[in-house]
Amino acid sequence: MTQAASYQDAPRHGASSTEGGRLSARNFKRLGAYIYDYSGIKMPQSKATMLEGRLRRRLRATGIETLDAYCDFLFDGHGIEREAIHLIDAVTTNKTDFFREPNHFDVLRQTILPGLKEQGVRRVRTWSAACSTGAEPYTMAMVLEDYRQTCNGPDYSILATDLSTQVLEVATKGIYTQEMIRPVPADLRRRFVMSARDPARGEVRIVPQLRSRVGCMRLNFMDDVYRVGDPMHVIFCRNVLIYFDKKTQTHVLNRLVDHLLPGGHLLIGHSESITGMNLPVRQLANTVFVKE
Repeated sequence: MTQAASYQDAPRHGASSTEGGRLSARNFKRLGAYIYDYSGIKMPQSKATMLEGRLRRRLRATGIETLDAYCDFLFDGHGIEREAIHLIDAVTTNKTDFFREPNHFDVLRQTILPGLKEQGVRRVRTWSAACSTGAEPYTMAMVLEDYRQTCNGPDYSILATDLSTQVLEVATKGIYTQEMIRPVPADLRRRFVMSARDPARGEVRIVPQLRSRVGCMRLNFMDDVYRVGDPMHVIFCRNVLIYFDKKTQTHVLNRLVDHLLPGGHLLIGHSESITGMNLPVRQLANTVFVKE
């Protein structure tokens, strides 16, 4: 994306929490409406301080002096076309862990994959929607590869999508801290994680064998079309629906189910629900659903 001509190459460091002033009520409302229309993410008044803090990073990147001037640049100076991706990157929350909500991976390993193998499926198509920095799709890859090796399971591919370009860059590289991979079982860590040559760096990298199975792509749940290819056997969409209102949740889940094969599985976060949405699915386990 081409940056505005007034952008500075280097950010200013050491800025205070009051740099750029506060957002006016009008500009907070304008930003909230744009963020909701673009991404479906709710921006209530309770998140005003959080939004201001994150947008101060964009002030340093752009060289714009105040938050209200930044909004003028976006909405009155027609900067939104150049800045939209950076704005959305700044406001999205990207909490993720390896083997987060581990019972989902137990269901994948013990129920879903044996069922697909019994059906004679030769290649399992899976999708990690809202993949963040990649912990979820690489956890899926570890489970799928382990099942392929130890149980003569089917081949597989994993699509990893997210709204944020920043987290997709991390996911593509597959480099993480030692601390982040602690939840990975020791056997899987030994087989699928490489340590850095310099231990002082405290970094690890997912092995090429798994990285080659994960294709990363930017996708906005508000897009008219999800260009994700053939229907999926398994879709993970966890802990992102909580940022949407009920109308948007229903819209997104219906679109995801449209991209499932009949009999395919949808897994959502433990704090999320499909109650009242009338989706064409039945429940298999807690927050695990099968398309009818």
